[in-house]
Amino acid sequence: MSQSDSMPAFYAPWHLHFDGGDISPRRLHLLQAIESTGSVSQAAKQVGMSYKAAWDAVEIINNLADVPLVHRQHGGKGGGGATLTQKGLQIVSLYERLSAMQAQWMASLEAADADVLPLMRRMKMQTSARNTFYGSVEAIKTGAVNAEVTLKLQGDDRIVATVTTDSIERMNLTKGKVAWALVKASWVILASPMASGQTSARNTLCGEVSRITEGPVNVEVIVALKGGNTLAAIITRSALEEMQLSVGKPVCALIKASHVLMGVDA
Repeated sequence: MSQSDSMPAFYAPWHLHFDGGDISPRRLHLLQAIESTGSVSQAAKQVGMSYKAAWDAVEIINNLADVPLVHRQHGGKGGGGATLTQKGLQIVSLYERLSAMQAQWMASLEAADADVLPLMRRMKMQTSARNTFYGSVEAIKTGAVNAEVTLKLQGDDRIVATVTTDSIERMNLTKGKVAWALVKASWVILASPMASGQTSARNTLCGEVSRITEGPVNVEVIVALKGGNTLAAIITRSALEEMQLSVGKPVCALIKASHVLMGVDA
């Protein structure tokens, strides 16, 4: 299957590959289940995920794709649901056709050939960072030791990272190059829009609370950014209560440039 710089490519077993990373077969199956059920909770049951893991996957999928693939519907019977965008539907349709072709191809293989297929699986990068973004390098300001890199994400969101000049050379970072930005959820500070300008954090990404998952001590808050990305922050229960955060409330995420990790495809 031919590929241009702006087109995704499928690999067997079917991974949907964007410049920002891969959407795995399990997540493709999740998209398929969302399309058939109209519900993330029902889709999660079909693929054997928890409700939270399914929403985490949806948010990562939307961040990795150059356009959103899943649209969340608020309200309505049962508290709302989820639908695929036109691009999401196209991907599911292609995934189903390619899967059928793969099944026919696999059936034609001899047993000796099938035995070596597990050895052909690609190794994938794994990261513990909750927030994974990709975009293109918009600007690089170099200093004697460190450099400041501005990464333009989908929509009009931008994130700034401080890296060493050695890292700039090693990753061959140049204006326009596609790169990763990784941020741990524990490194994200939440603030009200009124107070966001009173900090030294280099990154101020504003949006509204889209989901809150409470635990006995800490709380995970998902922020839907204006550009279409989502961002996760881990805060204490007391901070949640003090800020009176709830779904739909405006909030800003503050991130130090030194807390943004960068990477590129090998």
